[in-house]
Amino acid sequence: MNTEIQRFDFKGAALRALTDENGEPWFIAKDVCDVLGLENSRKATAELDSDEKNTVTISDGIAGNPNKTIISEPGLYCLVMKSRKPEAKEFKRWVTHEVLPQIRKTGGYIPTTDADDDMTILAKAVMIGQRTMEEQKRRIAAQESHIKELEPKARFADAVAASDGTCLIGELAKMLRQNGLDIGQNRLFEILRQDGYLGKTGSNRNVPTQKAMDLGLFRIKETAITHSDGHVTINRTAKVTGKGQTYFISRYCPRADHE
Repeated sequence: MNTEIQRFDFKGAALRALTDENGEPWFIAKDVCDVLGLENSRKATAELDSDEKNTVTISDGIAGNPNKTIISEPGLYCLVMKSRKPEAKEFKRWVTHEVLPQIRKTGGYIPTTDADDDMTILAKAVMIGQRTMEEQKRRIAAQESHIKELEPKARFADAVAASDGTCLIGELAKMLRQNGLDIGQNRLFEILRQDGYLGKTGSNRNVPTQKAMDLGLFRIKETAITHSDGHVTINRTAKVTGKGQTYFISRYCPRADHE
């Protein structure tokens, strides 16, 4: 919630407003109730739905409790309907036809008086424009931060999408390089052995361990090889599953916040 207060004037009565992160306007409930002649603002807002009211802490130079009840645009309309003052209809029209359109268009309302000359009005417009640009920069920065947080997940998804089923460990090394890890096939074999995903010695060397198989990271392809003397041996090749590709890219690739 942007707690920067915008002050409007309706026939001498103050109306304070602020905007949320989506640029939607909220109004100080007590100000609205005062304009509409609703003496008990707490009772009036208690009957609103939960998404039509909120509480914020603001410091606008006015003495009193800084915790203010605010109401949304739909909440304001609900209070207008409760008012018996003849000015209620005029107040609603003023809000909907003047205040809200300018808030949404420029980021702020530019109230003018007969005493304001062109330079004064221009100065007010510049001030509103600067505030709008600052808010846009804040939103862009927040979006860029969110995109940066999603980059690792996007890299994982791209790697899996580029893989048709299983792949050899050498191909996995290429995927890891594409996602920021400087590594080759031999070094990857060594790391997988050190981390307990592949066997280290004897006939089990470079064969997926039981832990790795239980995690669904590998499949073993067995190939029968017939030698010149007629005897047959079984060659076992580790193939990385799609799940394994996602797992190892997530485990070994640099995170976005470390780049």
